[in-house]
Amino acid sequence: MRDAPDPGVLLAWYDMHAREMPWRIGPAARAAGVWPDPYRVWLSEVMLQQTTVAAVRDYFRRFTALWPTVSDLAAAEDAAVMGEWAGLGYYARARNLLKCARVVAGELGGRFPDTREGLLALPGVGPYTAAAVSAIAFDRPETVVDGNVERVMARVFAVEAPLPGSKKELARLAATLTPAERPGDYAQAVMDLGATICTPRSLACGICPWMADCAARAQGVATDLPRKAPKSVKPVRRGVAYLARRPDGAWLVETRPETGLLGGMLGWPGSDWATSVPDHVPPVAAEWREVGEVRHTFTHFQLILTIMKAETDAVPERGDWMTSDRFRPSDLPRVMRKAFDLADPAP
Repeated sequence: MRDAPDPGVLLAWYDMHAREMPWRIGPAARAAGVWPDPYRVWLSEVMLQQTTVAAVRDYFRRFTALWPTVSDLAAAEDAAVMGEWAGLGYYARARNLLKCARVVAGELGGRFPDTREGLLALPGVGPYTAAAVSAIAFDRPETVVDGNVERVMARVFAVEAPLPGSKKELARLAATLTPAERPGDYAQAVMDLGATICTPRSLACGICPWMADCAARAQGVATDLPRKAPKSVKPVRRGVAYLARRPDGAWLVETRPETGLLGGMLGWPGSDWATSVPDHVPPVAAEWREVGEVRHTFTHFQLILTIMKAETDAVPERGDWMTSDRFRPSDLPRVMRKAFDLADPAP
């Protein structure tokens, strides 16, 4: 029977090869007594949910420049935060971000709880985020399991059962390796290992610190793991979006309802999204013309949106005119930005 991987070996590798992140305190600084800011750890973890590090870096820098503390974020206007979040996706995260910041700033005196249980009591904080903040910000021995960690565990323990059914077993195995010493660095080390060496393809097993103890490598199946159950075909929904512009350059926009997809975000008035285009009425009287379609993939379905465009100065039945000096295309979520780019292409 093979020995379990040694967390100390991985930590030694991490001390030499840790990725630099704008939200991370590196091993050397941490060894010198510099501790991460829980606010920055929490913010980065919320942003990183179902999003790549490359996509998050610039958003994180902008957010921390605009709102350097949790109290600053708590005092921000909802529209400003939602606008800065635009394009990052999964917009319920931004709404929960504000709710959580306001609880921490208002009820907890600006201090984040330092335990997993305390963090779980905050709005929008689930088991993964609570474990990550507790481990990374407060060095609690919590097990942090993301996609990178699942892949590493599937390989070092040669777990043949496919994802997502094997998630609980992979988390259990990950917990057996979480050390009492430096658990925060260890959590980041496993994620770095999966992101840079134990990658989905083009594995670099020859330089992996856990190479000698990897069961999948010994069995010659590392490239086959983790196995994944076949994905079901995503259903298609359809809808219509209306882009109206006044002669003075103002655009007709609306803020979407707080609940549901793109909740609280700026958008274009339009129909509901259904398997066929539902009955709907244009938001303002105008001579509408169809300019094309945009397609966008959400987690559970694909959307085909027919784009209608018109110029009018009529009083709208739905939505509000936003003057050109206030309108920023960058405030739109990605699917709404696609509609704008189609209707008003850059010269």
